[in-house]
Amino acid sequence: MTDLVKAIFRNRANRFIAEVEIDGEIVRAHLPNTGRCKELLIDGATVYLKPSDNPNRKTKYSLHLIENNGALVAMYSQQASKIVIDAILKGKVKELAGYDIVESEKTIGNSRIDIYLANLDNENNPIDETYVEVKSVTLIKDGLAQFPDAPTDRGRKHLEELISLKKQGIRAVVFFLIEHPNGNGFRPNWENDPKFSQALNKAYDEGVEILVYKTENTLDNIELVGQSLEFNLKK
Repeated sequence: MTDLVKAIFRNRANRFIAEVEIDGEIVRAHLPNTGRCKELLIDGATVYLKPSDNPNRKTKYSLHLIENNGALVAMYSQQASKIVIDAILKGKVKELAGYDIVESEKTIGNSRIDIYLANLDNENNPIDETYVEVKSVTLIKDGLAQFPDAPTDRGRKHLEELISLKKQGIRAVVFFLIEHPNGNGFRPNWENDPKFSQALNKAYDEGVEILVYKTENTLDNIELVGQSLEFNLKK
């Protein structure tokens, strides 16, 4: 049984705080998605809040899910890498199956890459190393998921780190996790961030792999489902 609290979205107070209405009372909730999300965060939208039992938190709730065009959209972008790791461990991502080591957050250069995978040789030394950077995607246009929904220098730097790894002979992957069920493919958001879009094309040309999967979202669970989806990097 879900412990989520149903509410009505009213306003985005700042990057991290949403104002929602619960039984006629305006309450502040943590917003765990720092993207613009203008197409989602609409006054009157139904949202589902996750209560926090941390007495030191400034907000009692986090905005967990939001309804959009009849679909439940996951708003916990910070949880995207955990969803992918869980799917890898369960063998649901065939392109990333069969590794001995599955770890989160590995520091490379000036960046932290979300997922580190490796096998072990006979002396327990890591081989077949793979680095995976996960991007949560909630923006949908004409049935295609698009990233980013706002310019991201950080995202571009992650791509540069992946290119550097690939040039060293290390497998590198950028993983777009579509957390909106209406997304049936992926393209970079050339209109909002041409620099990131160009960098993604360069990364792909340099041998960085691109994987696109989507989640199934319910009030009880958010999990990766299905096979890798198609993508189009063109403008």
